[in-house]
Amino acid sequence: MEALQIIWFLLIGVLITGYAILDGFDLGVGVLHLFARNDTERRLHMNAIGPVWDGNEVWLLTGGGAIFAAFPPVYATVFSGLYLAFMLVLLALIFRAVSMEFRSKLEDAGWRRFWDWGFGLGSLLASLLFGAAIGNIIRGLPIDASGFLKVSFFALLNPYSLLMGVMTVVMFAMHGALYMALKAGGDLQKRMVSWAGKAWVAFLALYVIATAWTAITSPFMFEGVFGNTLWWLAVMVMLGSVVYIPIANSHNQHLHAFLSSSAAIASITALMGIGLFPRMVPSSIDLANSLTIYGHSSTQATLTVMLVIALIGVPIMLGYTFFIYRTFAGKTEITEESY
Repeated sequence: MEALQIIWFLLIGVLITGYAILDGFDLGVGVLHLFARNDTERRLHMNAIGPVWDGNEVWLLTGGGAIFAAFPPVYATVFSGLYLAFMLVLLALIFRAVSMEFRSKLEDAGWRRFWDWGFGLGSLLASLLFGAAIGNIIRGLPIDASGFLKVSFFALLNPYSLLMGVMTVVMFAMHGALYMALKAGGDLQKRMVSWAGKAWVAFLALYVIATAWTAITSPFMFEGVFGNTLWWLAVMVMLGSVVYIPIANSHNQHLHAFLSSSAAIASITALMGIGLFPRMVPSSIDLANSLTIYGHSSTQATLTVMLVIALIGVPIMLGYTFFIYRTFAGKTEITEESY
């Protein structure tokens, strides 16, 4: 039973990591869309992510479904307690998707401007709220001894969580700029390289501040990690990838820079998971009230059946993702069928 609970904790971590890497760059492209200089650049932004954005969001849906199936008390407590926050995230994701589809329906500057703002602000809001949600989980939520969570929406927008939200926006913008450097050419590509470099500096500064603040706010995140080989491995991958991003970016090795950014996101997610384990949602009232993988999982039979389904479904999802990215590899071109 314990092994199954750990496996499902790891699988959910993989799904969250996949979402952060894949939807992270297209949310970042959406944020950068707010700074596009003309209609051609805006179309390039949308068409660069057009074939893949909906597939990227499958990772989020699968992750939510996995939490529901494997750890239903966690799903029930968090999703009911943070209902308004999750509804805002959902509305932001819906609005940015609708913006992409509706933008090209009329040849009108005002119409396109409205949907351009919808796409950019939807991406910005979703990124900010995702980061704030992670910040609140690390900081801990007010879960009482009965497992009940009651917190207002504005209490979630505390300084630490907002810092994590801003860091996530900057990280996704850097990730998106590196992706656009792969997909665009000419002047836009040069500016994406410049944007990525500036975002990297901001991200590094914010990450250092966030790490120091985490050690003060949530010292339990660092308990026992210094003797954990996996934690040190994640630290080394994170440091190596973060250092290599500006090197590859400045030498126009766009694929290497993007892969390094992906590795940085994956290692940061791993560090968070290692720090939380075995907790899924810490309690800010008393750590003994935390939602853990051991006390809040489904039955052994459910975890076993779901594992069989996951072993079939996840490879299919990975194969589909590989096929789509391979099919639409190369520079983005504007055609009559484009957004």
